[in-house]
Amino acid sequence: MTYVAADDRYSSMTYRRCGRSGLDLPAIALGLWQNFGAANAPETQQAIVLRAFDRGVTHIDLANNYGPPPGAAEEFFGRLLARELAPYRDELVVSTKAGYEMWPGPYGDGGSRKYLLASLDASLARMGLDYVDIFYSHRDDPTTPLEETLGALKTAVDSGRALYAGISSYSAVRVAQALEVAAEIGLRLTVHQPSYSMLNRWIESGEPSALDVTHDGGMGNVVFSPLAQGMLTDKYLDGIPEDSRAARGGSLRREFLNEATLGHVRALHTLAGERGQTLAQMALAWVLRDERVTTALIGASSVAQLDDSLDALGNLAFSDEELRRIDADAVEAGINIW
Repeated sequence: MTYVAADDRYSSMTYRRCGRSGLDLPAIALGLWQNFGAANAPETQQAIVLRAFDRGVTHIDLANNYGPPPGAAEEFFGRLLARELAPYRDELVVSTKAGYEMWPGPYGDGGSRKYLLASLDASLARMGLDYVDIFYSHRDDPTTPLEETLGALKTAVDSGRALYAGISSYSAVRVAQALEVAAEIGLRLTVHQPSYSMLNRWIESGEPSALDVTHDGGMGNVVFSPLAQGMLTDKYLDGIPEDSRAARGGSLRREFLNEATLGHVRALHTLAGERGQTLAQMALAWVLRDERVTTALIGASSVAQLDDSLDALGNLAFSDEELRRIDADAVEAGINIW
């Protein structure tokens, strides 16, 4: 049966303007990082993406190396675009990135012009697209001049292969430097994609903070890992399930789930229950409490998990007392590995 999007798909989603651009993004967007390759059944992946769009999630976030294996998420999304979402392309904001290792040798990693533009062309081919809406430098590469990295982003925009340019996981100092270079070369940086959660608050720290610098520079923030890769859910309250991401290894490490951190997570879970929310819903509402955050970027391994996260939009308000209690347990957990 041919997919037909829900008529009411824009009725319940909240949209926020991305910095001082003209781009509105959904307050919660879907990332295809770890569950959209060999790790999940194709029919489950399709059901998640289509359900997200039916609920007003217009922004789908990818990168060249998302899968597993690398490239698989873009290939999956390309097939879904061709089969089901082609009539809705102009309603979608599709982003991709390059910066981490994608292929062997000196030209498959980092921030060089050669790598970024070759990777973008490969991403477009995998997805069957003429352009992406946002193309990011996935990480700061201190061995490559910012003029070269940002010049590649400018070429991507000027050539029509991307509509907007972004950077990801840049420190406050490097964001400020990137904004200066971008102004010099005539590039507008629209969005920063940093990690941010109640257990990873680095973008709030410093004078000025990364949030301050991006806001002053007219950029929006699309924050990833707002659930701390699953730590801010009900999954690990009683230990590490054998089928969990932490048990499999990878970016969520067992040592992150120590008793001190879990004590804080359990206290936050209690408060979420008092608010009538799941812990995941409260964690998403918390990152969205700051108007400098445009979007919270989530992953999902099932439609039920997706729906639970999107239901956070039903209660985004916090009292001063709730924020005080959260601050007591929203502590750094050493999980900022980016």
